[in-house]
Amino acid sequence: MTTIAPTTAKVFTTGRSQAVRLPKAFRFDTAEVTIEKVGDAVVLRPKPSKEDWWAEMEKVLAGFEGMDFIEREYTPDADDILSFDDHLPESE
Repeated sequence: MTTIAPTTAKVFTTGRSQAVRLPKAFRFDTAEVTIEKVGDAVVLRPKPSKEDWWAEMEKVLAGFEGMDFIEREYTPDADDILSFDDHLPESE
């Protein structure tokens, strides 16, 4: 991650929107960014492409490998599902 020293940027109005002219060192190599307000700061990040999103999701899901035993070892049968009310506490 590259760190660039704080710099001043110009704020201007275009139509009914406010815009910030980013200095060259802060330009994005993308058509869209996500924007988030954190306290008094505004954070801009390149919007991930669908391919990037799926790649990130695959990494997350890979962490769940080996957890398929939950489904395999316990699949409730119809009687368990239908008798669920038997396990609820008595209401007054």
